[in-house]
Amino acid sequence: MIFDDEPVPGYPLPILPGHTSPGRFERVLRAGAFAVTTELAPPDSADPEEVFRRARIFDGYVDAINATDGSGANCHMSSVAVCALLTRIGYAPVMQISCRDKNRIAIQGDILGAAAMGVCNILCLTGDDVGAGDHPQAKPVFDLDSMSLLAMARMMRDEHHLQSGRPLTHSPRVFLGAAENPFAPPQDWRADRLAKKVAAGAQFIQTQWCYDVPMLRNFLRAAEDRGLPEKAFILVGVGPLASAKSAEWIRRHVPGVHIPDAVVERLAGAQDQRAEGKRICIDIIQELRELKGVAGVHVMAYRQEEAVAEIIDRSRVLNDRLPWHPDREQLLKERQAS
Repeated sequence: MIFDDEPVPGYPLPILPGHTSPGRFERVLRAGAFAVTTELAPPDSADPEEVFRRARIFDGYVDAINATDGSGANCHMSSVAVCALLTRIGYAPVMQISCRDKNRIAIQGDILGAAAMGVCNILCLTGDDVGAGDHPQAKPVFDLDSMSLLAMARMMRDEHHLQSGRPLTHSPRVFLGAAENPFAPPQDWRADRLAKKVAAGAQFIQTQWCYDVPMLRNFLRAAEDRGLPEKAFILVGVGPLASAKSAEWIRRHVPGVHIPDAVVERLAGAQDQRAEGKRICIDIIQELRELKGVAGVHVMAYRQEEAVAEIIDRSRVLNDRLPWHPDREQLLKERQAS
């Protein structure tokens, strides 16, 4: 599937009927393509080339790149800055906004500023507590949570005013997302929580890592009973595990991550555990591709970003579709010539 009217950097697409943003990511999802997103770890640097270098790893394999916002309550280059840099050369970033560090005044300003710089996608998060990060002495804000942030961003876009009531001369044309964890207890409550986020304004969902497809199926059935896949696009989180030891550490120390014993045992029994971690991820993606209600995958390959292209290529979920990247047109010409 090729989208011939994709934008040249600096020239936004028109907003199609039924769409809320001019972005490629929303177009891919609404066209029915199986979407692929990933995360870019912002650098501890003021050098823009470090951002571009990290983004190039994903060229031709992803439809959008999340810029994390102080993930784990650790300080890095800001999400809005990473997104501004990526939009300069045409990438489709997803700007994550965490409520931990900013009040509603600063967040509304960031939404307006990001939209002015071409950011079309926003993921609304409550955020980790500061005690989990590298500045535990920092004062947390949490003026909003993910649901009130979603509602505020939707109000700015659709009602054309700030939360104070002051009108906007040009509203941010953005595609709004939220996170969900189908695997955190109590599982029976997760679909209801997702329904609240969709009601607040979420149009796409990115989930926590999935290593238990049967458990995900239960969540999807509950979501389907509530009509949620028709209202929001669900992208399931996936990622390669480096070893059985790292899998054990993650499931003991990272809240909300569920890794079944069978996965750890499969890793432990492999001669090359890192390669087996990739194979497990590929197997899961191929299963997810066939599940009703799954619109795509969100690949989170922490400290294994170079593996994303291989995983997507071997999973074959893109079929013959080539997502946009700065050298896409040249690559298409080469393909046609051959």
